[in-house]
Amino acid sequence: MVGAFCDLRPEDAVAPHYRDPFVVYIMRGADSARLVAQVLGKTGGYNKGRSVPFIGPLDLQIVPWVAGDLGTSIGVATGAALAFLQEGSDRVCVCSFGDGTSNRGDFHESVNLAANWRLPIVYVCQNNRWAISQPAKDYLSASIARRAVGYGIPGFEVDGNDLEAVRQTMTQAISRAREGKGPTLIEAKTWRAKGHWAGDPQSYRTIDAETHLIDPLARHADRLVRQGEASTADMDRLRDAARSFVTMTLQTVRAWPDAGVGELGLDEVYP
Repeated sequence: MVGAFCDLRPEDAVAPHYRDPFVVYIMRGADSARLVAQVLGKTGGYNKGRSVPFIGPLDLQIVPWVAGDLGTSIGVATGAALAFLQEGSDRVCVCSFGDGTSNRGDFHESVNLAANWRLPIVYVCQNNRWAISQPAKDYLSASIARRAVGYGIPGFEVDGNDLEAVRQTMTQAISRAREGKGPTLIEAKTWRAKGHWAGDPQSYRTIDAETHLIDPLARHADRLVRQGEASTADMDRLRDAARSFVTMTLQTVRAWPDAGVGELGLDEVYP
């Protein structure tokens, strides 16, 4: 969901879906090695290896994913938008979540509150058509974006695999929020290439009819080449550089000390 967050100002707040924090932290300038250290349980992580990379520098204005229950950041994000309204600034908050989360009560409560108080927030639903092991046909009977009508706010469906399409829709929604006109609900339709988690055997899933879809990164790279903004060689160099960077970062962090009893943080909780 790079297109949802790339045009925000540093002072704006973001509350990314639990699949997104790693990317959003990097986009906002966090240290990649320290984020990887969180995944590997290393002392050099931002939270001393005590959690996966949903926790990073607080000064980056990112609402952390704080619980095992999905969707809990929606209310916090709405609170951030309320704070921006009360301070009289034009700061906005962008909150992303999944299609399964859109059925939670706190989603409806937050959007209803934001609509009534015209809070500067954009709600972005990443509809990948799966809620853990349930297909969308079992829990969604209609478009999520159309729910916006019930709250009196704009709602848009967009191709979530098209970076520019997402970006253009977000530009409109963010401008609306900055102007004090209230929230927007965006449904970015995409697909889930793999399981719900790294070790998910996906025994509930048959051959996905959408596996023919082009990866969003490859799709955007192809567009840049076709438009003459980059060459195939440029794209190859970027991919090679990214692979090298990831490989070197992993090699470096694996050599760091593992988190142990000393990093449990008891001295940070109890006097």
